[in-house]
Amino acid sequence: MVHTFSAWNDTIVALATPPGIGAIGVIRLSGENSIIIADALFKGKDLLLQASHTLHVGILKNDNEELDEVVVSLYKAPKSYTGENIVEISCHGSPFIQQQIIAACIQKGARLAKPGEFTQRAFLNGKMDLTQAEAVADVIAAHSLAAQQTALKQLRGGFSSDLKELRDQLIGFAALIELELDFSQEDVEFANRSQLEQLIATLRESTTQLMHSFKLGNSIKNGVSVAIIGKPNAGKSTLLNALLNEERAIVSEIAGTTRDTIEEVLNINGVLFRLVDTAGIREHSADHIENLGIERSRQNAAKADIIIHLTDLTDKDQSGITWLRQYGEKVIEVYNKNDQVSPENLHANASGGGPAPGIYISAKNKEGIETLKSVMYERAIGETIKTENTIVTNARHYAALKKVLECLNDIKAGMDNNLTGDLLAPDIRRCLYYLGEITGQVEADRDILGTIFGKFCIGK
Repeated sequence: MVHTFSAWNDTIVALATPPGIGAIGVIRLSGENSIIIADALFKGKDLLLQASHTLHVGILKNDNEELDEVVVSLYKAPKSYTGENIVEISCHGSPFIQQQIIAACIQKGARLAKPGEFTQRAFLNGKMDLTQAEAVADVIAAHSLAAQQTALKQLRGGFSSDLKELRDQLIGFAALIELELDFSQEDVEFANRSQLEQLIATLRESTTQLMHSFKLGNSIKNGVSVAIIGKPNAGKSTLLNALLNEERAIVSEIAGTTRDTIEEVLNINGVLFRLVDTAGIREHSADHIENLGIERSRQNAAKADIIIHLTDLTDKDQSGITWLRQYGEKVIEVYNKNDQVSPENLHANASGGGPAPGIYISAKNKEGIETLKSVMYERAIGETIKTENTIVTNARHYAALKKVLECLNDIKAGMDNNLTGDLLAPDIRRCLYYLGEITGQVEADRDILGTIFGKFCIGK
């Protein structure tokens, strides 16, 4: 594995558990001098003589000042998370004690770690590739079962294995193409063109499937944004409360009660839906504040993954909000207050002599809510989530896969036009580069790594 820069030789220290008062806190050191620094503070036994992957109870002292009674865990290189010597000090969960221990470690030669620096060192030392390193942050940030399972699969190298298989197959043919260039004067072909065509077709199909999984992956990782849009008194706030099964929004008969957006989170089958209750939409209002809320409703509709267009069945004007038509398939038509309308009037209110297509509910009585949830899930996910399959959740990976597919299309076009190996080779090299960029098998740019690991918490 080649990188722009190698791992540092210094020793870093940071609090690995969340800041604040707790039962215990864990302070982590990584680097060549980790055990030496810990041994200088630890009283009871010589840590330098102890085996890797062992625990030791004792007192930490800085000079003559007793800091805490602790448990010290030793992990010697290369069999550690970072590939370096690691010491983890489990102390009492007092922020004061934790800061005293960190300060003592710095005094003995360590420096405070930057965000994500432990995982960055693991990557630079070849303990994991870049997709696995990014999965560490996703596991920490997982807010649902689906997000957790997807991130764990990537952490275990599932996505990396798929990419490695694609890259290894292409490398074999690339080597033969490059060999042809060395014998260009003899006009020989080492690479079987029909097999290469079959390989490119397979790679294009696999890459396309991975790219298509990104919509699902993005929903799993970031949640699905749902805007509830409707006229005043359509029952938007009542619907929000019914979906959440709690009284979150104020419900009133007075039109325009909801002036600003209310955001809440709903978990449906392991996927988070971010619900946005918006201000009621009406054509004309003299209230400046209400108009600001209406404009924000329009903005939320534009940004949402799903729009619930809520219509009041008791409203004589069933024209709805016409500008929502531009959003097409992401709009779910929902008709509220069906408990207040007789079947005869329901047919009369709908155009064409029958009920308009959509979901009929009573938000007040919580009728039809489970049906609505099922439709929301199907519209967002489309299928049962199979976390054993590789699902792309990272926008950086999606962008690189898009470039891979472009290169594969260029290779196919070149082969269709019977281009020689010297003209196919640059596109194959580019394809290999973008595949390697995802996992870090090619040179990793310092700025890219800084952006990736800068999102981590300190101590990870």
